[in-house]
Amino acid sequence: MSNARLSSRSFRHSLFEDAQALITGTLFVALGVALFKQAGMLTGGTVGIAFLIHYGSGLPFGALFFTLNLPFYWLAYRRLGLAFTVKTVLAVSLMSLLSELLPRWLRFADLNPWFGAIAGGLLIGAGMLILFRHRASLGGLNVLVLYLQERYGWRAGYVQAGLDALILLASTAFVPADRIGLSLLGMAAINAALAVNHRPGRYMAT
Repeated sequence: MSNARLSSRSFRHSLFEDAQALITGTLFVALGVALFKQAGMLTGGTVGIAFLIHYGSGLPFGALFFTLNLPFYWLAYRRLGLAFTVKTVLAVSLMSLLSELLPRWLRFADLNPWFGAIAGGLLIGAGMLILFRHRASLGGLNVLVLYLQERYGWRAGYVQAGLDALILLASTAFVPADRIGLSLLGMAAINAALAVNHRPGRYMAT
């Protein structure tokens, strides 16, 4: 058996490892989103788009996040495979559920917005990194970002940062100027975690 095949098998994730990664990654992201929401901030990606519609319409965030991801599953399946798509659907569904349940389980009596921006951003970035390394994502723009990295070698953190900037620009109609600045700080924390830790070829497990 070739060394390449041995290496591939030795780094293959088990079903249990994938399951704990989906739970841990989505929980980290949900906690980060809860901090952002408590501080009146936004984030990027499909989460940010769901926030925008939620603020503008009052519709439930979890349902919006789940619905917005539906069109991206075909791209995930065609470009990134069935296993990636199944794990992504599971992660999105769990994230939608947690976003509705966490406000019942966790309440912040007092939250420093600067801490919320940094800690929330790092939690979201760490959660996304866990999902990426187990060949999953939170769907939507994450799928597009991962596709562009795998297809063209574009760094996920930098591409995500550009898309997030467009979403943040659209949020100026709903979010006060001081929260825009905090949102930028939080998004910088997210994308710094991705840009530093998620590089093409660095982590090859499947």
